Amino acid sequence: MFLLTPVLAAVACILIVWLFKNAGRSIERRKGEPTGRTEARPWMDEDFKDSTDLCQVEEDADESQESEENVEHIAFSHTRYPEKEMVKRSQEFYELLNKRRSIRFISNEQIPMEVIDNVIRAAGTAPSGAHTEPWTFVVVKDPDTKRKIREIIEEEEEINYLKRMGHRWVTDLKKLRTNWIKEYLDTAPVLILIFKQVHGFAANGQRKVHYYSEISVSIACGILLAALQIAKIVLKELAFITFLIL
Repeated sequence: MFLLTPVLAAVACILIVWLFKNAGRSIERRKGEPTGRTEARPWMDEDFKDSTDLCQVEEDADESQESEENVEHIAFSHTRYPEKEMVKRSQEFYELLNKRRSIRFISNEQIPMEVIDNVIRAAGTAPSGAHTEPWTFVVVKDPDTKRKIREIIEEEEEINYLKRMGHRWVTDLKKLRTNWIKEYLDTAPVLILIFKQVHGFAANGQRKVHYYSEISVSIACGILLAALQIAKIVLKELAFITFLIL
């Protein structure tokens, strides 16, 4: 026991020295770090990252961007339904959307352009970061243009399946029997292409920041799907519109 005491003492000394050194390094790191956060970025999933920079160092340095603080206020008005009516309406809406399916067999029957205009207008009511509405909807009916779009989509989708998505994702898709071949892009009478705007322009021509454009466009797409489902039911399965998010 007495022979081990010096050994234990030496080990204890080494541990104490090591602890002091690491504590000193931690203090130095903290001194080198900024005292406050220069950037506050909410959590975003990898799939929803976009080009938005919340610091906007370059934009904030240039104070020439037009202020929109004096935008005319539009008063909000709504109808307050009795509880029974709210339950009834919510149940009917759920039952309607619950009939939606992600199908890949598309009708080639024509659909009135007024319907297409209305569902796009409905999608445009979606909320967006700082109300920038960072979306552009493009309606395509020309067969040659649709064919070129299909070629681009299939080329990218093939890369997705073979490289980008990975084995697990591709395996999970096997039960759905999907692949990169998109014949329905030729069959559908109308394609709605949805583009996100990474920035816009103010009235004075200055570049205008669009916040969370990816998420904002995704919300608009969800409303578009709901509007399409309602139109499809009303039109008694007249046609289905394929949309692409680009």
